[in-house]
Amino acid sequence: MSDILSRLADTLESRKHADPASSYVARLYGKGLDTILKKIGEEAAETIVAAKNGEQQQIVYETADLWFHCLVMLASQGLRPEQVLDELARREGLSGLAEKAARKD
Repeated sequence: MSDILSRLADTLESRKHADPASSYVARLYGKGLDTILKKIGEEAAETIVAAKNGEQQQIVYETADLWFHCLVMLASQGLRPEQVLDELARREGLSGLAEKAARKD
């Protein structure tokens, strides 16, 4: 399952040096973190609306957009999706309440 995330991360990394005139991702990088974060917020809102409407295909579509833009944000910060997957693996089997209580403020 993570193969697609790794391939996509590689592509997003390569777009850091692409021409913003021909690459949407390069354009996002060029506009900076605030623009990337704004796009994540927009996609999150669209995902929420899709879920409220209960249309499964639209939920999948909007979630893909949200995840994509989160991957752009990770790449912009020098992070890879594998790091997020490692964190999820670390949390697997832990009580969510216990994990939250163990976090440092």
